[in-house]
Amino acid sequence: MVSAAHTVIGFIGTGVMGQGMIRNLLKANYPVNIYTRTKSKATALIEEGAEWKASVAEVAAQSDVIITIVGYPQDVEEVYFNHGILAHAKNGATVIDMTTSSPSLAERIYQEAKEKGIAALDAPVSGGDIGARNGKLSIMVGGDQAAFDEVLPVFQAMGENIVYQGAAGRGQHTKMTNQILIAGGMLGLCEAFAYAERAGLDLEQVLKSVATGAAGSFSLSNLGPRILKGDFAPGFYVKHFIKDMTIALNEAEKMGLLTPGLALAKARYEELAEMGFGEEGTQALYKLYSDK
Repeated sequence: MVSAAHTVIGFIGTGVMGQGMIRNLLKANYPVNIYTRTKSKATALIEEGAEWKASVAEVAAQSDVIITIVGYPQDVEEVYFNHGILAHAKNGATVIDMTTSSPSLAERIYQEAKEKGIAALDAPVSGGDIGARNGKLSIMVGGDQAAFDEVLPVFQAMGENIVYQGAAGRGQHTKMTNQILIAGGMLGLCEAFAYAERAGLDLEQVLKSVATGAAGSFSLSNLGPRILKGDFAPGFYVKHFIKDMTIALNEAEKMGLLTPGLALAKARYEELAEMGFGEEGTQALYKLYSDK
């Protein structure tokens, strides 16, 4: 099992989620090598103790466990293949993709890593910027059990609810399940708030009544108050949620499963993005409903 004293972490992707995760790894006393396309975005992390590397190759070659959390499946492909991580990681290293990406891509990374003597896990997360900052992420892991057991302390530095789901790709399938749940929940949240607003209710008082009852959820408790404050800053970007729903719809189609609720949520979020709100948080969906 890895330990902070003997394990160097490489981390690629210092966005909204990555920053909090890196800080928690540093707090757990792991040396952390980082790379992101724009170095200026990592200035604060460097000042806090992270070691800047000039390329993906450098991070991979100089780290024992390499973690990635980037934007889209094509970004995952870019950092792992074409002289990326898998070409430069050490034999015996472990790579962990925590991006929400496609299960088939997770399986490809696993197979190509295995051929090079590298362990690979797909470990997407849930909990948003709050969970990343507080080290309370839910982490859904696919890959070999032995690799999971080995790096469990690394996961424990970033999250609380860490569940091994089985073979490669199953972490991503679990995240798709999560995103389908959120998609329907966000539609319900925004429509309910719009109904309460049209009925002339005090939304603050409504939230007090419903947040802890049968309708309670993470989205309601954490994003509901943001909506009431007019705070649409991203804990999770609209554009990335559309990406996730697209993956989920494609996977469902392969299984012969109809998901009309998911399709409706994706259409509504695409409408929101077309209005110019793709860079805002998922709670910005309320803008399609509100009179304000």
